[in-house]
This record gives sequence, structure tokens and C-alpha cells, in this order.
Amino acid sequence: MANYARPDVLVSTQWALEHLNDPNVRFVEVDVDTSAYEEGHIPGAVGWNWQKDLCDMTRRDIVSKEAFEELCSRSGISNDTTVVLYGDNNNWFAAWAFWQFRIYGHDEDKLKLLNGGRKKWIEEGLPLTKEVPQYPRTNYKAKDPDFSIRAFFDEVVKVIQTGEAKLVDVRSPQEYVGELLAPPGLPEGVPVRGGHIPGAVNIPWSQTVNEDGTFKSYEELRQLYESKGITPDKPVIAYCRIGERSSHTWFVLKYLLGFPVVKNYDGSWTEWANRVGAPAKVGSEP
Repeated sequence: MANYARPDVLVSTQWALEHLNDPNVRFVEVDVDTSAYEEGHIPGAVGWNWQKDLCDMTRRDIVSKEAFEELCSRSGISNDTTVVLYGDNNNWFAAWAFWQFRIYGHDEDKLKLLNGGRKKWIEEGLPLTKEVPQYPRTNYKAKDPDFSIRAFFDEVVKVIQTGEAKLVDVRSPQEYVGELLAPPGLPEGVPVRGGHIPGAVNIPWSQTVNEDGTFKSYEELRQLYESKGITPDKPVIAYCRIGERSSHTWFVLKYLLGFPVVKNYDGSWTEWANRVGAPAKVGSEP
């Protein structure tokens, strides 16, 4: 971990174990499986439902500033709280929550991901509980949203035309070529067509992690992206289907490899595939 651009944004399971009772630290679990938290979680951790707590399903958008303030306040999170995020599927939605914390201005020195997530914690036989903690309410104040780390549809269209940034499709190869509309094994959901955004290279998020869910080394990650022409001298926009897997890649590029300009296009393939007239490609070529 020492070679990462920001090794301090990751904590080990041992660090987490030692800080379970630290009043300045709040553990937050965010899972793909919204029932996983109830089956057992890190003692003291609060559980956030990504569909209800981090997503405005009416607008198909991230939650508003006011809703994010309410979420943090009722979770006992203050502006000076160190937040440790973790979840299943190698921290997909934990990274998405991390990204939203940064949009709303939480100090990045006080944001962490548990390296290996829920999987590593359980595999090491560390304590779990079904007890839901209750914390005193705080008065969390978010900043106005910083969309410098978020890409929108029109920006991606411009990138296709100008080539001023690199596009990284982090989905599975089957989704990229158009064979599947969703991750293997998950319901296909709302995209109406398969394929990928023209010019996007396919670097699946799963290639960035080890078998135990921890992130690969700096050198392995650097070589992975360089082999596909993704280097820090050019802005990068990552996307997936709904924005959570691409948040994971955004985290890798920005915090582990230190790329200066990385954005998450959270509209992702769901927005692009359903947009009338948006160009798409099917097959293995960018």
C-alpha cells in the first residue's frame, strides 16, 4: 500500500478492528445486496441502502445536498468524523458513497475504504453483529456539490468528438461487446440496447483487485491501465451501467494511481443506451 499515491485512503482489517470503539470513527456499510447488513455487519457500523439513501429514484440521480446532510446527521456523522466505508462485491457501492462524500465536500483526509471490504472481514473470521447502533444526531453540513469529479452526457458526447479525454468502460467484457445488458448473474434492468460508447476501452473493474478483495499493487495497476493507453497525462472518464463500478475505478485512478483529472460518468450505460440518437458500438473494438 505504501506506493499508492494516497495510501492513507485505505485501512486494513486490523486497523478497523483496533478502531471499532473510536468515537471519532464511523463505519458505514453499503452493499449491492441490500439485505447483507441485516445478516451481520461490523460492530458499530451503520447500514446505508444504496437505493433509498444514496439515490433519488424519482430523478435517477444522486441524493440532494439536503438529503445527504440528513443521512449523515441521523447516522451520527459530523463534518470532522473519519468515515470508513465498506461493502460487498469488493466495495462497489462503498466507492460510490466515497465519491458522493467528495462531491459534497467531506474532507478527503477523513474518508477511507476498508481494503478488502466485507469479504475480507468475514473470511478472516472477524466479529459480526446484527445489532443496529443508535448514535446521537449531529448537524452535518455539506458543501455545494463539486461536479469536477462527475461527468455528464453532453461532456461525454464532446469527448467522442474531440478526443480530449479517455473513456474507460469498466463493465464485464460481455457487457462491453453487447452480449449482456447487466453484470453476469444480475437482473438486466433498464438499458434497452447493448454495446459501448464509441472510443471507450474496456478495463473491467475486477482486474484491479486480488482474490481476497484487496487492491492490487501500484505497479500492477499502473501496468494494467498503461497497457490500454490510459495514462495520467490525459483526463479520464469512467463509466459502467449505473455508476457504482465506475466509482470503484475512479477511486483506483485518482487515489491509488494519482491521476490528476478523473471523472465518474454515473449516468453510464443506462443513460447512454436509452438516449435516442446516442452513438454506440457493438463488439470488441473501441
